[in-house]
Amino acid sequence: MGEIISRFVTDTGLVNIDPKSAVMIAVAFLLLYLGIRKKFEPLLLLPIGFGMFLTNLPLAGMMREASAGQAGGLLWYFYRGNELGIWPPIIFAGIGAMIDFGPLIADPKSIFLGAAAQFGIFTTFIGAILLGFNGQESASIGIIGGASGPTAIWLTTMLAPHLLGPIAVAAYSYMALVPIIQPPIMRLLTTEKERKVRMAQLRPVSKTEKVIFPILVTLVAALIVPPATTLIGMLMLGNLLKESLVVERLKETVAGAMMNIVILLLGLAVGASAKADTFLTPRTLQIIGLGLFAFAVGTASGVVLAKLMNFFSGGKVNPLIGSAGVDAIPMSARVSQKLGQEADPSNFLLMHAMGPNVAGAIAAATVAGVMMALFGG
Repeated sequence: MGEIISRFVTDTGLVNIDPKSAVMIAVAFLLLYLGIRKKFEPLLLLPIGFGMFLTNLPLAGMMREASAGQAGGLLWYFYRGNELGIWPPIIFAGIGAMIDFGPLIADPKSIFLGAAAQFGIFTTFIGAILLGFNGQESASIGIIGGASGPTAIWLTTMLAPHLLGPIAVAAYSYMALVPIIQPPIMRLLTTEKERKVRMAQLRPVSKTEKVIFPILVTLVAALIVPPATTLIGMLMLGNLLKESLVVERLKETVAGAMMNIVILLLGLAVGASAKADTFLTPRTLQIIGLGLFAFAVGTASGVVLAKLMNFFSGGKVNPLIGSAGVDAIPMSARVSQKLGQEADPSNFLLMHAMGPNVAGAIAAATVAGVMMALFGG
């Protein structure tokens, strides 16, 4: 009887938990706190935090790999959706079915702001190379600067799958913290006068333009950067479902139920990838630091280009919209709106900021395709 009790006790998590796992569980609780209490993008942080919590519970086996005669842990099967590159393109289809490319079509120069915000990807790529990461790893780390979690997961899966855990957690954490990270940079780079700039109302965009746009973008992207077709093609498919107005049921499914299910599975899988034994390393801290640098540079470069546009247009462009050139739809556009209204409560920048915001989604996927073409096998 004593032997049975002794074996039971030694098989409990209480006596098998180690300091590293305890640290990761504490980090998981912090993410849950930020998501639930502070309401920082709870759709992202809650499943990520709980996935991190589950995977670091001792002896739970939530991320146990399947083997001959033994089933894998539940989260391992969810994680396979990331490893196989399934969840990110589905997320892109859902995003496409929810967003309106009208502001970008009405103001085509927004594409330059979306492109400028990707500058953080390339500067961080160079920084990662200097720190000793190889080309594939550096490209995967740099893509964090695009502020697109699905893009970061997709590219990392293809180029540096051993870094998927820290890169995915960093990408989604920074996306959730957009309202905290971006405003200080935006205030530092703009004057109050610039933040008060009112922009002219955008022209109406016809249905024909909105239907042609996703087809044309997919064609151009596929011809110029073929590896980007997976992400851009799914993004534009979702948008075509929305703008065609003939498949409402499909649009609602892709933007609603399917999107919500995949966000849950992807979030749990991202959190589950943050296991203590592989996550708490000096390399991980470098990746998290580089990711923050990438995001900050992307925000700053978008604002700087918008300031130049404001100068050459004679004061017609509010520089705040440049920060929305990073992806993070629609969070970064909302931050532009919020800071604009802090300076002038009657100023409405949201639609103007959505142009660079959706352009950023296209630009980030395109850069990921370029990196794949350069460093893929």
